[in-house]
Amino acid sequence: MPASGIVTPFVLCLAFALPAAAQTVTPSDIQRLQDNVFQAGSEVSQLRAKNASLASTLQTDLDDLREEVIYLKVKLRKDGSLTRAEYADVRDRLDDLRSRARGEGRYAAAPPTPPASTVAPAITAGDPGTQVPVGTEVDVRLIDSLNSGTAMVEDRFQATTLVDLSVNGRVVVPAGSEMRGVVTAVERATRTNRTARMTVSFDQVTIGTRSYPIRAMVTQAMQGEGIKGEAGRLGAGAIAGAVIGGLLGGGRGALAGVLIGGGGTLAATEGKELELPQGTTLRIRFDSPATIG
Repeated sequence: MPASGIVTPFVLCLAFALPAAAQTVTPSDIQRLQDNVFQAGSEVSQLRAKNASLASTLQTDLDDLREEVIYLKVKLRKDGSLTRAEYADVRDRLDDLRSRARGEGRYAAAPPTPPASTVAPAITAGDPGTQVPVGTEVDVRLIDSLNSGTAMVEDRFQATTLVDLSVNGRVVVPAGSEMRGVVTAVERATRTNRTARMTVSFDQVTIGTRSYPIRAMVTQAMQGEGIKGEAGRLGAGAIAGAVIGGLLGGGRGALAGVLIGGGGTLAATEGKELELPQGTTLRIRFDSPATIG
C-alpha cells in the first residue's frame, strides 16, 4: 500500500503532463500566422498616416517575422513536426507588433508624428493611404525566369510594373516599381503526368524605400518581346492605353504553350516543363484591397 501511495501521484503527474507535451503545431496554425502577417501589414500601412517613424520600425520587424513564418512552414513540411515553443514565440511577437500598430493597451500613448521635415517623404505620385480596390489589374515584367522543373514552393522572384497603376485618376504605383512574387505550388512534368503546373502569387510591392503587403494573382501571361517592342516605338503613354489593351484583349502576343486556370495556376500544354522566361509580361489582379502610401 505505501508503494501504491507513492506511485499514484507520480502516475497522475504524468497523465497531466503528457497532453501538454503531446501538443503539435499543424498547417492550420501556420496558416493563421500567415493571415496575421497579412493583417499586420495592412495595420502598419494605416499607421503611416499617423506615425510614419513607428510604422517604418514596425515594417522592418514585420519583414523579419514574415520570413520566420515561412521558415516555420518549410520546417513543418520537411520535418513533419514543430515545437509549440517555436510557434508560440513567433505568434506572440506578431500579436505584440499588431498591438503596437493599433495603439492598443500599453501602446495606446504612441509618440506623436515627427515634424514633416523628419518624416520620410510619401509616394510622390500618389496620395498617402490610397486604397487599391479588389479586382484592380496591372501588368508586370519578370526580372527572374521561372521553370517548374527547378522552382520550389516558397521561392521568391521579382518583377517590375510596366505602367503606372492609377486609382481614381491618381498614380498610386508608378511604372518601374518592384513587385515581389512567391511560388505557392509546383507540379513537375513526369512520364505519367504530362502537364506541368505552377501557381504563383504576388505579396509585396516596393515603391522607393517603402514596401507594402498585397495579395494578387496572375490572370494572363504574355511574351515580353511584343510589348517591349511597342514600348520603344510608341512610348510608355501609348502602352498604358491602346497597346496593352489591344494585346491582352485580342490575345495577340500570348505566351505559347501556357494556359492559366483558376487561382492563378499556370499549366504547360506541350508535355514539357512550364517555363516563364525573364521578360515575360504577366497581368496580375488584386485579390484583396491594399493600402498604399
